[in-house]
Amino acid sequence: MARAALFLDRDGTLIRHVPYLFQPEQIELLPGAAAAVARARELGYVLFLHTNQSGVGRGLFTLEDVAACNRRLVELLGQGPDVFAEVCVAPEAPWEPAVYRKPSPRFAQEMAARHDLDLARSWMAGDHAADVETAFAAGMRGVALAGDYLDESCVTPWRAAGHEVAFFPSLEAFVATLPPA
Repeated sequence: MARAALFLDRDGTLIRHVPYLFQPEQIELLPGAAAAVARARELGYVLFLHTNQSGVGRGLFTLEDVAACNRRLVELLGQGPDVFAEVCVAPEAPWEPAVYRKPSPRFAQEMAARHDLDLARSWMAGDHAADVETAFAAGMRGVALAGDYLDESCVTPWRAAGHEVAFFPSLEAFVATLPPA
């Protein structure tokens, strides 16, 4: 049977948002992020990290800088190097053609094929509209997380359009409601 997955945005979802973050020492987990990741894994969800990093496309930092930040994130989560089945870094600048840049569903679709995932039973969680729209484009359910970019009013038009979307104050609050995968 195909498995359920949880696709996670990075900045503003797992870690404090720092514009154009490229220094690992600036990584700071959001409260409850490590517990949420641990709980999702305990429930049987396959975890994926999907992050837009337009600073690469803009020439502000390199993919190696992003990789170093992601390694620091994994270290701070404290659940071993395989906490995420795979990581997608979308380096495109907003004006460049989108390949993996959210809301492109390409990463989720490729992971579904590679890891035998049932996207209809899977979720994409993040603090930007592009995160939630990625869920819809890939046939997943969306989770809008409160922050600087989304509030509860944002989900009304998505629900009116027939999308399954939830709104939560944090990743930890969302994961507390997840059923076993």
